[in-house]
Amino acid sequence: MRRYVRLPLVLAACGLLAVLALGVAEQQFRLAERGWFNLKTWWQPAEQSMGLDRYRVVIEAQPVEGLDDDISALTYDPDRKTLFTVTNKRSELIELSLDGRILRRVPLTGFGDPEAVEYVGPNSFVITDERTQRLIRVRLDDDTLFLDAQDAEQLSLGIGLNGNKGFEGLAYDSAGKRLFVAKERDPMVIYEIHGFPHSNPQQPYAVHVVQDRKRDARLFVRDLSSLQFDERSGHLLALSDESRLVIELDVKGKPLSTLSLRKGYQGLKQTVPQAEGIAMDEAGTIYLVSEPNLFYVFKQPVD
Repeated sequence: MRRYVRLPLVLAACGLLAVLALGVAEQQFRLAERGWFNLKTWWQPAEQSMGLDRYRVVIEAQPVEGLDDDISALTYDPDRKTLFTVTNKRSELIELSLDGRILRRVPLTGFGDPEAVEYVGPNSFVITDERTQRLIRVRLDDDTLFLDAQDAEQLSLGIGLNGNKGFEGLAYDSAGKRLFVAKERDPMVIYEIHGFPHSNPQQPYAVHVVQDRKRDARLFVRDLSSLQFDERSGHLLALSDESRLVIELDVKGKPLSTLSLRKGYQGLKQTVPQAEGIAMDEAGTIYLVSEPNLFYVFKQPVD
């Protein structure tokens, strides 16, 4: 008789464990929010979106030859028509061609833990020091042999310092003079910084930091790895390594479309292992780098 009494108890315990597991999964992966977003966009696609779901991979998991250290972040230089990334163990600023070949390597001195790089104007870039939350503006000319942080304009924020879960991504709005800075997680935040870089020496130095909590709460991802600002639409792309996803946010921070980095989506033969940087050129082509030093290109099909 006891055998039959125990069975309902076992079933109840299994049911409780299943509910708890679903709760943890929901908290960690934001499954309900992501599922609801997918349903809404399938039923009624956003008219003003970039349509990230229509992008297809044209270069997949191509190794960046000649590097021993992992690369992190990515930015597009519209003047040189090239890409830039950084390494953090043996710190370097590295210039890449649009098909992922190394064109130039510039050693970095005094940058601590460089994690992101962003083009902010002709020959001008901002590099982050993740652990100390420093933003360092550097000038890179064609004959620059090395870059020393002591010679550069710097801004230290120190907002919610959390070891290596600091500033992971950068994006720049050249029209609005806004620098977007992504904090990876715990908490996951996108800051908007006005006044850095200091563009007008005739004006006093004033920095203003803005946080859009409503926008950040809409991010149904586990972390933030990189950002990209689209000058044409004013939309922001947010890359999540752990969620294997790129999200398009409109000017109000509302999610519009997504690009999945999982096997079987966007034409991918394999899941992107650890996406670290995203960039986009004037034509809307998306470039992506992933550890261990893999290079990807996504394009929209031509109608």
